[in-house]
Amino acid sequence: MNGNILSLDDTGYIGIEEMHSNNLMPKKKSKKNPLTKEDKQINREISRRRVVCENVLCMIKRYKILSERYRNHRKRFGLRFNLLAGLYNYELNL
Repeated sequence: MNGNILSLDDTGYIGIEEMHSNNLMPKKKSKKNPLTKEDKQINREISRRRVVCENVLCMIKRYKILSERYRNHRKRFGLRFNLLAGLYNYELNL
């Protein structure tokens, strides 16, 4: 993978550092090692960045193009996906 692209990951992607070196992942706390104030602030910043992407994916999943098996012509998948992205962008600008 390209190291210039920033990857915002959650803790479900532990071990991705081996494949992608430029990533941000929140730190976990444990009983023996609680998070410092600086760690909590970094985790909040990562969450603020990730929530934007998560909300867009949630909106696109409402149209069932990503959440279910796509059963139409593969050639038109890109066109339909772009139409849904356009609808979402139009809704944001209202």
